[in-house]
Amino acid sequence: MLIKASVIGASGYTGAELIRLLSLHPNVEIISLVSETYKDEEIAKNFPHLAKLVTTKFSSLDINSIAKNSNVVFLALPHTKAAAIAKQLLSHSSKCKVIDLSADLRLNDGIVYEQWYEHSAPDTALLDQAVYGLAEIGLRKNIAKAHLIANPGCYPTASILAVAPLFNTTINHDTCVIDDSIPLILDAKSGISGAGRGLNLTTHFCEAMNNFSAYQVSGIHRHIPEIEQELSKLANKKITIQFTPHLIPTPRGLMVTAYCKLKHKVDINDILQLYNTYYKNSYFIRINATEKHPGIKAVIGSNFCNINLYFDKRTNFLIIISTIDNLIKGASGQAIQNMNLMYDLAETTGLDIAGIYP
Repeated sequence: MLIKASVIGASGYTGAELIRLLSLHPNVEIISLVSETYKDEEIAKNFPHLAKLVTTKFSSLDINSIAKNSNVVFLALPHTKAAAIAKQLLSHSSKCKVIDLSADLRLNDGIVYEQWYEHSAPDTALLDQAVYGLAEIGLRKNIAKAHLIANPGCYPTASILAVAPLFNTTINHDTCVIDDSIPLILDAKSGISGAGRGLNLTTHFCEAMNNFSAYQVSGIHRHIPEIEQELSKLANKKITIQFTPHLIPTPRGLMVTAYCKLKHKVDINDILQLYNTYYKNSYFIRINATEKHPGIKAVIGSNFCNINLYFDKRTNFLIIISTIDNLIKGASGQAIQNMNLMYDLAETTGLDIAGIYP
């Protein structure tokens, strides 16, 4: 059986990656690609790299038709725009499943959403129905049964995967190895595509090239509550983070460096064993404790998350470097990974591809 898939918001960076990956998926037939900006235009006119691979034209939004003819719909829309469409799609057809790549449904608490996004929260029933789509932190069964997925953000994906094994676990009879009397420090850097395809002075070539800039430094980035929410669930208590994002002058790729103060001295081999055990069934996680120069190059073009572990004996800090392609594992690839689980396919289907090197 072919999964009939549609993408709403298909002309952005994540939309383009969805089209590319879905076109290569052996179990998918693309039904509809919605872009109000480019409706009725050939895909190749805007994305020449997809010429001959995809012949479907961009179309305008027709909720009834898409819900009736699609098994799964990917929403690659701006924040605050996706929730209402998700609700309509689900109400039109019980057979139509929705994977939302925006942030509209990631936060469980509508009040928290309104505080951080300064916009009315989606319906509580919709928030309750949405399943957070990060398979590697014990959510595979929930994802498999879901009709509505809140696909994680790129920064949260790399951040949560970096530290998840450290919570609600035991080393030397200690159930939490992190000293949580201080915030968990997450230093994050993303390629320019993370800002989207829209025009913005900050991401203008002359502003971003030969530059390296921090933004939203004072703890105001909207991914903070998402990261804290999911880590708090894993830890069974409130977790606070100190998060600073940076823009790096490269099209794609994302790195998070996590600084974790440990309660006691530990052996790096114990930490390595902990990570290997936690992620033993997670194909897309690659763990290394010896790499001297971890970077984003090794994950570009792939759905992998590389995790590198280091221990500073002098300060008793565990340093974890987590790298992903922000458009694939941080967005479109992860969405397809979730689709695979929802349709009882191997997680790797259509995604078992190496990155691009050099």
